[in-house]
Amino acid sequence: MFRNLRLLKSNYQINKKSKLKTNTIYLIKSRNFSHITSKHKSFNQNYNINNEYFTKNVRNSSILAAISEKSHLIFTKLSESYPVHIAQDFLINFHDTTGLPWWATIIGSTCLLRACVTLPLGAYQQSIVAKLENITDEMRNIEHELKAETALAIKKFNWTKKEAFVVYRRSLKKQWNKLIIRDNCHPFKTTILMWIQIPTWICLSAAIRNLVYMLPNLDVQAQIIFAELQVGGFLWIPNLTIPDNSYIFPFALGLINLLIIEIQLASKLKEQKKIQKYLTNFFRVLTVALVPVACTVPSCLCLYWVTSSTCGLIQNLILLSPKIRYLCRIPATKNNVSHPYQLVWNKLKQRLTFS
Repeated sequence: MFRNLRLLKSNYQINKKSKLKTNTIYLIKSRNFSHITSKHKSFNQNYNINNEYFTKNVRNSSILAAISEKSHLIFTKLSESYPVHIAQDFLINFHDTTGLPWWATIIGSTCLLRACVTLPLGAYQQSIVAKLENITDEMRNIEHELKAETALAIKKFNWTKKEAFVVYRRSLKKQWNKLIIRDNCHPFKTTILMWIQIPTWICLSAAIRNLVYMLPNLDVQAQIIFAELQVGGFLWIPNLTIPDNSYIFPFALGLINLLIIEIQLASKLKEQKKIQKYLTNFFRVLTVALVPVACTVPSCLCLYWVTSSTCGLIQNLILLSPKIRYLCRIPATKNNVSHPYQLVWNKLKQRLTFS
């Protein structure tokens, strides 16, 4: 009996050991298999990541290709447009008529256009701005009168506040329109300089670019003009078809444009509103961003930009003079000062000392 029990016990132990062995083998196999599956999963994940990265690169490259193609089409259409053709013919005829070298042609034609077009429009714009300032002051008195009349009407006709406000706003707008018609100073006219100056700047820039790259037609005249531009420079830029390697013109462009912004800001007595501050900062950033662009364009194009900005600076300074404003029939306002240049100089010095 004890012998059978021992045999049973030994068999049980053997079976237990065999089970343990099989379990350990199963665990080892399962671990190996899980390791393989984890490797397979990581491989799949890496494959998916690489595949996504590849597809993203393909999409980005296709987007960049589409953008470059569209920009090329825009520049092509711009160079072949009729206004650019007129500007290009104007430059060529000015050069042929005067017999000046190309650097003097660019400077002379820019100053001529600024004097004949931009300066009169600038004076007209200043006149509209002055008239709007005066009727704004006049509207304050009218506004007080309308408020008093509206308060009486509320008591007399038993109007609600909403009805009274609607009538008040309608009457105020009617009086404002009457003053605008009387002085012929619609606010949209204050943007007339922008609508003329910016397209002119773009067309002349595109026309000079056409002369450098012999566009839109590669004919004998275009090749002759290109050869003249190569030898039509001066001082440190004898070749007008290559960028200014001294970076004198690009940095001069940035400084002149910043000076224009600061002079316009210093010549006003009123404090700027929030939107005006944002616009001023935007133009400052745009001016700084234009400097590296000017470092890469042909020097003849950069010469035009510097000349145009210099003329704009002189124009702003001229229109600050009380005598010039009187000759141009710009109405006087309560914000006018007798010594505007002294005011601008003091404000600029104050700004520089604080910075």
